[in-house]
Amino acid sequence: MAFKDLGSYIAELEKRGLLKRIKTEVDANLEITEISDRVVKAGGPALLFENVKNYTMPVATNLFGTLERMELALGVTDLDQIGDELLAIIQPDEMPATFLDKIKTLPKLARLSSFLPRNVKTGPCKEVINKNNPSLANIPVLKCWPDDGGPFITLPLVFTKDPETGRRNVGMYRMQVYDEITTGMHWHIHKDGAEHYRRRQDQNRGRMDVAVAVGADPAVIFSATAPLPAGIDEMLFAGFLRKEPVEMVKCETVDLEVPAQAEIILEGYVEPGETRLEGPFGDHTGYYSLADMYPVFHLTCVTHRKAPVYPATIVGRPPMEDAFIGKATERIFLPLLKLQLPEVLDINMPPEGVFHNCVIVSIKKRYPGQAKKVMAALWGMGLMMLAKLIIVVDEDVDVQNLSEVMWRVFNNIDAKRDVMMVDGPLDALDHSSPMPHLGSKMGIDATRKWAAEGHAREWPEDIIMSEEVKKLVDAKWGKYGI
Repeated sequence: MAFKDLGSYIAELEKRGLLKRIKTEVDANLEITEISDRVVKAGGPALLFENVKNYTMPVATNLFGTLERMELALGVTDLDQIGDELLAIIQPDEMPATFLDKIKTLPKLARLSSFLPRNVKTGPCKEVINKNNPSLANIPVLKCWPDDGGPFITLPLVFTKDPETGRRNVGMYRMQVYDEITTGMHWHIHKDGAEHYRRRQDQNRGRMDVAVAVGADPAVIFSATAPLPAGIDEMLFAGFLRKEPVEMVKCETVDLEVPAQAEIILEGYVEPGETRLEGPFGDHTGYYSLADMYPVFHLTCVTHRKAPVYPATIVGRPPMEDAFIGKATERIFLPLLKLQLPEVLDINMPPEGVFHNCVIVSIKKRYPGQAKKVMAALWGMGLMMLAKLIIVVDEDVDVQNLSEVMWRVFNNIDAKRDVMMVDGPLDALDHSSPMPHLGSKMGIDATRKWAAEGHAREWPEDIIMSEEVKKLVDAKWGKYGI
């Protein structure tokens, strides 16, 4: 099922009993966060706060807060389906060797091109246009945690263009609201939006146009978080996910296009060289990220639906809603990871590691030192470079079972032989590194060791009951042996 907009997704959630409407008055200052935090940690429903103190606009939270909702949002019954389908399009069963083989691949390429975003003249996001006195004052932006620097827009889709190629990028970068017409623009140095800003500044091209969509269909929202290679259009990826093109409409005051079906559009610019203190912010690490200097977004126009819904995500000590968004990323991009590293069988990025602090992979080990080769390869892949801990286990280990993984780690390693320490880039939110953006990372080889890897002793076998006895007990005593 493809959703054309946020409203159709909310309606489907309600139809399935996966959404709770809250009519009692609530405060955007901390109260909505506390309610949402309790609900997501209990595996509860999506929430629609219809009576937000001092605002007429409703607030939606926890829209993707379970695997069931994440699968519904992306129109599948199993998140692995998406990665398999994506791989089938970009990697044919056999690489074309002859002209006839190349002709046979054309239908797949044509199918991919059918997902390209489509420009339209107007859309629901332009039902109300305010260019004369644009203001953020009517939007119920949440202050999430007591020590936050202010209210933060937490689910923004930030549109920019590469000043050299003109290619679009869409990323999700939090925005602290300073006043009615300015916000922070939290561009980490590793992200594409920050690169566009740096290039603009280096070339002395003046202010950079920025547009922000708040509230879109689930595929578009997810695509803004996806770790796509630079230059790959997130709106094309969203079209692939939703199986139909994303309709895009020209902005009123900046040279950018935005999703026509969005709830709210914020148009504006950042001025190269202008920064302001942003933060602290209660982040998905479970700690407050420290205040720092970031670019400033200046508002030039607000457009929105006649009756928009303001969506927000709450981040904090895991597990939170972003854990399920991260799990979708893990499953969707696993086949592409395996395309580059065929020995990898499965991957798990547990929510306690907030995506980048812990990555567990199982491999089909075929030669000495292969686990360390995989670690090095992963650290060289895009944003995987930020992984602070990589654990490699054998093919028969279920990486989704943390108890089994820890049993292997605790019992299978010799620290001197099996632990690899390297220096390199770290996430901007990593408060434990000795300096910002740079520190040490660790790889742990928890695979069985061979003599060729310097293990002179015999490696013991796992304790496993014979299949004959298992079947006997099943037949005689049932599943639990009693």
